[in-house]
Amino acid sequence: MNNVNGFMLIDAPASALNNAGPDIGAKTENTIAVKKIRRGRGEYVYVSGQAFRFWMRSSLGNVFDWELSPIEREAKIAFTAADPFKYPDDDVFGYMRAIGKKSGITLTRVSPFKCSPLISVTPVNIVNDFGVMARHEGDPVPYEHEFYSTVLKGIFSLDLDSVGRFSSENKTGYMNITEAYKKEWEEYNCYVEDDGKTVVLPLDIRAKRASDLIGVLPYIFGGAKQTSHLTDVSPKFLVLAVLNCGNNIFMNIAVDDKGEASINVKALKEVIADYRENIISDVYIGKREGFMDECNEDLKQMVNEFNNTLLKNLKVHLLTVNKAVSKFQQLVSDFYKR
Repeated sequence: MNNVNGFMLIDAPASALNNAGPDIGAKTENTIAVKKIRRGRGEYVYVSGQAFRFWMRSSLGNVFDWELSPIEREAKIAFTAADPFKYPDDDVFGYMRAIGKKSGITLTRVSPFKCSPLISVTPVNIVNDFGVMARHEGDPVPYEHEFYSTVLKGIFSLDLDSVGRFSSENKTGYMNITEAYKKEWEEYNCYVEDDGKTVVLPLDIRAKRASDLIGVLPYIFGGAKQTSHLTDVSPKFLVLAVLNCGNNIFMNIAVDDKGEASINVKALKEVIADYRENIISDVYIGKREGFMDECNEDLKQMVNEFNNTLLKNLKVHLLTVNKAVSKFQQLVSDFYKR
């Protein structure tokens, strides 16, 4: 098992990125509420994992010209083409599709890319913004929507072994393809493993798909209310590493420091040291200048300690977000050349 582990912080200074729909108990009929959860006495806003995956998927189409799998709908269900050879997003984001009512066969692929919801680091004070539609004759129509100011945190992973690797084993969650795909996998010069049930894309295609997924991070665009709030949802702080286990070790490095989001550099240092036997790549930290600059000196000190004294076989790099992603992209591509 070889997994990319990622942690990210998104600055949302005045945003309403994922909405829950009409607020039935609001003063006006046209009120849109943001998605939120409670923990203790605090209220935390969030962006669902589904929404974040949509941002990633659509951004891959825009930035790297991925041909995205077309959506089909039947009655109350919708599904993609379930063709991981032709459509890289079917490969990376997974799918489920029944391929025949008579056969009873359902193709499923567990997504190699996994993510958490993006959740505010600190409790939020939600603001109600009131407005009216008054460009028509007659009385104006009042409306309102909620928005907030916060920093959102999230984790994600990418199973490098699973990208471009498809099983025909007749077992729930494992039957990604059937023999009906044989002509297609031959067109893509795939090879079949000795078990006769696993089909693998060429290494260069697998490397590009994994590398593109990482490479799109600085260019993610999406979210609700962009016409009136225009939030940049690309990460302002990012940690990337490859581990030989499934644990996402960077989950708890963002903390609430007296009502302000902050990076717990001590926790980051500790978790890198504790998992040094499982981290099989250098650790890349990307940070935007102007975002949480109070952490800069602690981060630089941590990097110097790792690179000069603590763990000489493990390097930690502190770069801009774009440079960290670019270096890590090359690392991911090289992974498939071993």
